[in-house]
Amino acid sequence: MTDALTLTDVTAGYGPTQVLHSISLTIPKGERLAVIGRNGAGKTTLLATMMGLTRLHAGTVALGDTPITSLPPHKRNAAGLGLVPQTRDIFRSLTVEENLLAAQRGEATLDEAYTLFPRLKERRRNGGGQLSGGEQQMLAIARTLMTGPQTLLLDEPLEGLAPVICEQLMEVFERLAAEGRTVVLVEQHAEAALSFASRALIMTGGAIVHDRPAKALKGSDLLERHIGVALAT
Repeated sequence: MTDALTLTDVTAGYGPTQVLHSISLTIPKGERLAVIGRNGAGKTTLLATMMGLTRLHAGTVALGDTPITSLPPHKRNAAGLGLVPQTRDIFRSLTVEENLLAAQRGEATLDEAYTLFPRLKERRRNGGGQLSGGEQQMLAIARTLMTGPQTLLLDEPLEGLAPVICEQLMEVFERLAAEGRTVVLVEQHAEAALSFASRALIMTGGAIVHDRPAKALKGSDLLERHIGVALAT
């Protein structure tokens, strides 16, 4: 199986501040990876570093057999990486459809976006600022998918959303993974993340402290120890 994304001895952060410390991680193509940890553990910085949005102090990043350490974010996106940021970053003054068309690249189509998110088709003439929080998250995900990524990086996509919207989004992630995309999910909803993922990382203090099959975490005390959450087995 071809490696979708590889970080080797990566230390990174913002300006002179180092947040990640000696991270080595290989994510095989098509994997469902959950990244969990307390606030400030370095989860968002890990995704940002994959996308080229932080300062790399040491180490290398590769996508498949291609080194991308020196590539800026837009070239990493063109190479197949797509990030849905926690801040969503939609254009509030543009309509839903204008947001999607502005991001379109390659073979991605509006029909595909609307099939995944029928609500966006209903709201396609509405401005981004007129959408609910759940609709804005749908739009943020759809915009990233319009760039045609094979590796999708999701930063807290369920944050602050109603349970019914969370269920709908998780169904979309299942569908995307079933199509063969690599999905990296950073999420505070540990139960949803572990139910989706095949493999899970726990981060603390900018380091990966556990890396194991997701189902193994459900039956251990590691979640309670590291993030204060206990799940039923």
